[in-house]
Amino acid sequence: MCKNFICLVSFIFVLGLAGNASAQLLGDPDLVIYFSFDEVSDIVADQSGNGHDGVVNGDITADPDGKRSGAAKFASGSYLDLDGPGIPDEHIPKTGITLAAWAKCENTGGHHAIFNARASDSTWLVHPELRSDGTFRWLLRSAGGSTIFDIRAGIVIWDEWIHFAGTYDQATGKAKLFIDGELIREENISNPPEIAGDWGSGARVGYNIDNARPFTGLMDMLWIFKRALSQEEILKAMQGEAYPYAISPSPEDGAFHEDTWVTLGWSPGDFAVSHDVYLGDNFGDVSAGTGDTFRVNQTTTFYVAGFPGYAYPDGLVPGTTYYWRIDEINEADPNSPWKGNIWSFTVPPKTAYNPIPADGAEFVDPNTTFSWTPGFGAKLHTVYVGDDFDQVNNAEGGASQGPVTYSPDTLESGKVYYWRVDEFDAAGTYKGDVWSFTTPGAVGGPSPASGTVDVKMTATLSWTPADSAASHEVYLGTDKDALRSADQNSSEYKGPKTLGDESYDPGKLDWYNAYYWRVDEVDSLGSLMKGPIWNFTTADFISVDDFEDYDAGDNQIWYAWLDGLGFGTPDTPPYSAGNGTGSAVGDETTPSYCEETIVHGGGKSMPLLYDNNKQGYAFYSEVDKTLSYPRDWTEQGVGILTIWFRGKTDNGAEPLYVAIANSGGEPVVVVHEDPAAAQIGVWTKWEIKLQAFAVQGVDLSDVDKIMVGLGTRGNLTAPGGAGTMYFDDIRLYLPEQVKVENFSFELPGTEKIKGWNGEGVADTPAVDIPGWSSDAEVADSGVETGYSPTEGDWTAFLMSGDPSVWQLTDHTIAEGDVLELKVDARITWVATTMQMTLYYDDNGTRVPAATGDVALTDDMQEYTLSFSAGDVPESVDHKIGIEFTNVSSGDSWIGLDNVRLVVN
Repeated sequence: MCKNFICLVSFIFVLGLAGNASAQLLGDPDLVIYFSFDEVSDIVADQSGNGHDGVVNGDITADPDGKRSGAAKFASGSYLDLDGPGIPDEHIPKTGITLAAWAKCENTGGHHAIFNARASDSTWLVHPELRSDGTFRWLLRSAGGSTIFDIRAGIVIWDEWIHFAGTYDQATGKAKLFIDGELIREENISNPPEIAGDWGSGARVGYNIDNARPFTGLMDMLWIFKRALSQEEILKAMQGEAYPYAISPSPEDGAFHEDTWVTLGWSPGDFAVSHDVYLGDNFGDVSAGTGDTFRVNQTTTFYVAGFPGYAYPDGLVPGTTYYWRIDEINEADPNSPWKGNIWSFTVPPKTAYNPIPADGAEFVDPNTTFSWTPGFGAKLHTVYVGDDFDQVNNAEGGASQGPVTYSPDTLESGKVYYWRVDEFDAAGTYKGDVWSFTTPGAVGGPSPASGTVDVKMTATLSWTPADSAASHEVYLGTDKDALRSADQNSSEYKGPKTLGDESYDPGKLDWYNAYYWRVDEVDSLGSLMKGPIWNFTTADFISVDDFEDYDAGDNQIWYAWLDGLGFGTPDTPPYSAGNGTGSAVGDETTPSYCEETIVHGGGKSMPLLYDNNKQGYAFYSEVDKTLSYPRDWTEQGVGILTIWFRGKTDNGAEPLYVAIANSGGEPVVVVHEDPAAAQIGVWTKWEIKLQAFAVQGVDLSDVDKIMVGLGTRGNLTAPGGAGTMYFDDIRLYLPEQVKVENFSFELPGTEKIKGWNGEGVADTPAVDIPGWSSDAEVADSGVETGYSPTEGDWTAFLMSGDPSVWQLTDHTIAEGDVLELKVDARITWVATTMQMTLYYDDNGTRVPAATGDVALTDDMQEYTLSFSAGDVPESVDHKIGIEFTNVSSGDSWIGLDNVRLVVN
């Protein structure tokens, strides 16, 4: 029952390794190779303890200017030979890998290989590189030479230290590239294979096996692990200092755990004396620490669950996801506790899962063999397959089998197939989900791809027609079952489309909502072929521009974003003379005229060249877009504009600004607080509160234009600098939500509680209501269930004459903040009025900043109180609090629930 853990505090590259952290890192059983490069001679010692020393070939010398202490200086064509054929099989990463190194490369015009391994059949296996085009590459291959993934992303800054970390995990199918601790690209691999476990043709540091791609420059602290490190661990490594949070969860975050008991383990934070353990099956409860999710404070770094006498004494439940977190405690440190991240693991369900072909797969070979992961404890399996969903879903009485593979009769091309696997164990039969796939020639290629999230509310749907299609019938709705059974008399039916017109504009979709759609194909004889069901979810933001729709045809980027150059020929539409500034948008060398390598999200971004000393132009650079949608920047209550930008370190340090304008109105400008923002060489998120525009007089309900620029807008006299910027994912979000602890007054159980501070009023249990306080003992106020809750199961009740209930939040009021308090409230018994207060904390004294009395009704309704920091400047830099009082006369009660506080 007991399980031993090697607790790894994992630093990939640490600027200053603490002694215990270094020992733990070097003791990790998955560590394959480590070169610190503190000492460089004819042989560079492998400090992993595995003995994979590197033999110097060429000119590699010690350099004192490493990231931590010494580094290795590689002359072009030099390398460390690791004797690939001599490395034992158990030391070669197969199911997972982390390869990381510090690099400072010269711009030689060629590629720079950090590491390279080649199989006995001459297959290239591992490629971590800095590329000649100024990007990074992370590539792995499986046995036989099949490419698992080939990530090319990021921006190399030559002659400067950068931190490269590439990871791959076969279990999750995720490949990731981190640069300077930031995840810049992630790929999800379908049916992920093992990495080829053969370095028979060699393994080198700094030069490919075929004597190509010489690494030229400095390298420091090269690590290779047989597992994928988490971003937590990589960020810890990047900090190069003590890290107070728990890391390295076991089971790994998101893992399947095939047992009904578990031993949780973790590596402790550097200051931890003890650990608060939280475990439950509800993410929100574990995050808030509510219910019975707090289990124990302990000094050991493991916790058992699923046995009598422990949490979940009857065992963990198959098909359930469990969430857990570890808060690190040190009572002597004022920063304690350090709240941990929430990790999860899932006990597999009793039903079959992980089907191959995957649910929704396309172009499946008609001669395919089915396989799946058996349900928890399953002994026998029954397979059903057909081309009619209802028949497969309702089928019974099939023959059982032992193997977890199944070879159907040869399937037909151009069809949709459904299949299901029922599982059997000694206790019974468990009906499986119905999965679907299509064979070559069927309708497919949905855009958005099935399962896509964050889809724009103005998306257009498109698809690839079936080979036999003569026309199409389109269905769209929000109920999957209704969509599946819909016909041309149903509300989900959106009408026919002719062959060659494989797109449908649904109009404006709902905010943050799941949609289902299908396309039925009609052949030349009028026969109907029912299509598969696809799904997508709209975003919880409004996209101003994600740059994905631009192309080299009728939708060129400079048609939408007007720059200083303009486009076209006078008197021949489309034409623009330009805006007279030093800007040039787009890239004519790519297929889309957009940037396709240096992107934040999706596959495109907007490149902007600026030159604020350009003959005949203004001495600032700006691009502007006239909006068709979104023009109402108050829709859905949005309150924040976000723009992702990236510059270059050698850019001219010109101010970065954003402006918006109403039709015919003067633009209002917000300038980035960093005057050298243009020189930030990594993707950076800029958040702007819309209130910053509104206070300058612009009408947010009808925004006509958005402008992005470098320099001082309107400058015609003082020349400036030049450079290149990249912009992506311009969005409108809801305002920042201030955390209100226990915002819906929840407690375990159902027993009514009077009092807020654990007083045990009127013989009710003495319970301290999480998050809420009062200044004195109440007569008849507290929390209860069953009185029209709008969130959760509980509401608060306040009696007239009782002291107020209040909570101090962690939000510090900033200059320009506009805070909005919302609460749902009602009359519980003959009350009339509730007083709402926003206060700021002045050394323990609650100072009212805004107060409002609201007249209540018998129904739960939303009430609002607003406060502007500009009206109470003395509140700035103080924490904000909320307070409620029943100010009705006589004996009366009010009920309230769902307290929210947002910052505009």
